[in-house]
Amino acid sequence: MSDPSAVPPFRRSAEGQTFAGESLLVRYVNFVKLPHTLFALPFALLGVVAAAPTSSVTVRTVALVVVAFSAARWAAMGFNRIADRAFDARNPRTAGRELPRGALTLGQAWASVLAAGAVFILAAGSLNPLCLVLSPLALAWILVYSLAKRFTWWPHLWLGFGLAIAPVGGYLAVTGRWSEPAWPLLAVAVAVATWVAGFDIFYALPDEGFDRREGLRSAVVRLGEARAILLAKLLHGITVPALALFGYGMGFGAWYYVGLVAAAAILAYEHNLVRAGDLSRLDAAFFTMNGIMSVTVFAFALLDRLAA
Repeated sequence: MSDPSAVPPFRRSAEGQTFAGESLLVRYVNFVKLPHTLFALPFALLGVVAAAPTSSVTVRTVALVVVAFSAARWAAMGFNRIADRAFDARNPRTAGRELPRGALTLGQAWASVLAAGAVFILAAGSLNPLCLVLSPLALAWILVYSLAKRFTWWPHLWLGFGLAIAPVGGYLAVTGRWSEPAWPLLAVAVAVATWVAGFDIFYALPDEGFDRREGLRSAVVRLGEARAILLAKLLHGITVPALALFGYGMGFGAWYYVGLVAAAAILAYEHNLVRAGDLSRLDAAFFTMNGIMSVTVFAFALLDRLAA
């Protein structure tokens, strides 16, 4: 009888960004796709950098922001895996995930989600009272995303606005208050929401047939592959101008905009990798280029503040 925890190599590499090994730690890391934290964490830190001229930024604050973001993402991804475990078991692309193949028990999954949620609220409360008050609302929003494909064609936007909390939260973590004027934080929220929604459409492309059979909803199911890719292009067409508006409102200088030009080039290259009828380079577009794009924006924003 075969070992149920043994997963064929093609399954382990099918989604990318997973680690070899069967230790409990590795199974948990793969369970929540921990490397994907890199996608949006730089935007949380972008909010911290944006707040720097008006408030003191300490190592403690930065550490708490990283812990809070990582814990919230762990809770959200873990709950997503729990909510979708039956679908994942029937989908050849996801059947090798930890819950369907029995590498983690449902109890272990729930324990990690509850622990991560508690860590998030504790870290938020350690930042300031406003973050504490808002933390349950933020957690509820990102958790409900896991159910969005059951009732809306646009779960990508739900996820986008969930991760748009990151830069706003980073700013609030430092200042304890909304920006004055208010619109720069709204601009960065729109930027991150459209960026995330666009690449989440890419992520949904391989599952179009499965989602149709299972009665799940997404922009890809609603629009078809070609028009869904067009929608992702339009969303990303909003991302860069919104980031430019945010930079203007927060007083960033030339280095920030150099980074923004580089980010726009990365997005353009990402879209060149994905075409209707050819998803062979989807992993490179989704996993690699999105991580590079977010790090680029943050790195040049940080350089801009240090240069100033």
